Amino acid sequence: MGNPRKAKRGIPPKSEFNSWYPSIVEIADLVDKRYPIKGMDVWKPYGLRAMSLIDSLTRNQMSMTDHHEHRFPLLVPENLLDKENKLVSRLKAAREAGVDPSELRMDEEDSGFKKEVYWVTHGGENELDSPMFLRPTSETPMYTMFSLWVRSHTDLPLKTFQIVNTFRYETKQTRSFIRVREIHFFEAHTVHADEQGATEQISEDAHMVQSILHDLCLPNLVSKRPVWDTFPGAWYTMAADVVMPNGRTLQVATYHHYRDQWAKSFDLKYEDSNGETKFCHQTTFGMSERLLGSVVGMHGDDQGLIMPPAIAPFQVVLLPIAAHIRDDVMSEISLVDERLSKIGIRTHLDDRDVRPGVKHFDWEIKGIPIRLELGPRDIDSGSFVVTERTGKKYEANLANLEESIVSALDSVSNELRTRANEVFNSLVVELPDIIKSDDGYEFSSPLNDGTVYSFPFCGNDSDAEVLEKLSGLTMLGECVEKYSVPRNCIISGKPTTSKHHMARMY
Repeated sequence: MGNPRKAKRGIPPKSEFNSWYPSIVEIADLVDKRYPIKGMDVWKPYGLRAMSLIDSLTRNQMSMTDHHEHRFPLLVPENLLDKENKLVSRLKAAREAGVDPSELRMDEEDSGFKKEVYWVTHGGENELDSPMFLRPTSETPMYTMFSLWVRSHTDLPLKTFQIVNTFRYETKQTRSFIRVREIHFFEAHTVHADEQGATEQISEDAHMVQSILHDLCLPNLVSKRPVWDTFPGAWYTMAADVVMPNGRTLQVATYHHYRDQWAKSFDLKYEDSNGETKFCHQTTFGMSERLLGSVVGMHGDDQGLIMPPAIAPFQVVLLPIAAHIRDDVMSEISLVDERLSKIGIRTHLDDRDVRPGVKHFDWEIKGIPIRLELGPRDIDSGSFVVTERTGKKYEANLANLEESIVSALDSVSNELRTRANEVFNSLVVELPDIIKSDDGYEFSSPLNDGTVYSFPFCGNDSDAEVLEKLSGLTMLGECVEKYSVPRNCIISGKPTTSKHHMARMY
């Protein structure tokens, strides 16, 4: 017989991931999806606090790398979007033609973001002379200002970031944190004197992404996106993808090297030490609440969430046991609370007048890393009971409270990394061989749904198109991790150390 309390809460088994994920997001009280605009959820305090802690990890990385936080306006005038569209469409056409962008003059421009943005056409009852839109990202408003701020080589590098809401008119199926219309967005934009400075920034971005994902206990694939999946305004795009338990990949971070392409369009230049005027080189780096969606999807289980300690709104929940029997239970557990708070542990003392089993169940759903119980017998023996959300339960000495809890939090983080790596490794497998027949190509064995495939590849765009059509999957690009010894390309048969992945993407 199943657990009636679990059934009452309505949590499907995680094996039914597509049902489990949207259910747990609401049952754990992260968001309320009942707001009457599709893809715009209401953040609840618990979810917002977790997201704020992810933002704190990001702000720490920004501080350590000398980025400075700005806040740019939400509204962008239409003429700036036109400017961006002209640039992006020219770069896209140049890429497709295999020529330098400066060789092209475009008479007709692609609509670019025009189909994806929310438009503001009136101020009160007055129609605006020039429509405005809600930012989908902030290149245009930022770079308009950068060209006013940068004059000399002494103004460089300029390293900025902001954490704001952005808006996309998303027409596909929305899913909390994964695909939404109002996005909780982090974006860093940097300006450098030359290509080398921008390239070094890309390396710094890569390090920051891995530091954040380590704290979130998330293994990931880092790839250089294929040319056709690179933002047309970028020279190249790097992306980090988390593999969700259903085998789909979720892009959680991207960082772009722009070279001087945007600078030329926005007249962003500087005077070097010799008095010569040069165009700047730029990069961008973006992440969103997809990071929280990845945490929910990767670490949760049939009982609810499991929050990595780094972003758990409460790292330790304190549960007094039999406080109605002994008056000193509340005073002693309050002292425990004070001791942990002093060393920076985020705690919550649950003194509700309900049965312990109800408390256990509630905090299990919310994924609190540590439950600490203290009752009369524990006080008498100078101990307390620790339950780690990942499964361990044991007694510890009150005299060693601080050390024990820090160790327990590390234990939960390490266990989450181990479990996540096991899931990751089980879902990323080698692509079967490709056999060429009279009818074309076919795989030597059928592909499995919900699997990410790795393979050696050094082919061209048409070879990649063959693979995508044959598999029904999407190329993620060239992985930064290479094969240790050359292997034969799956299409051409030529030796290569280049590793690629294909998957279904969110």
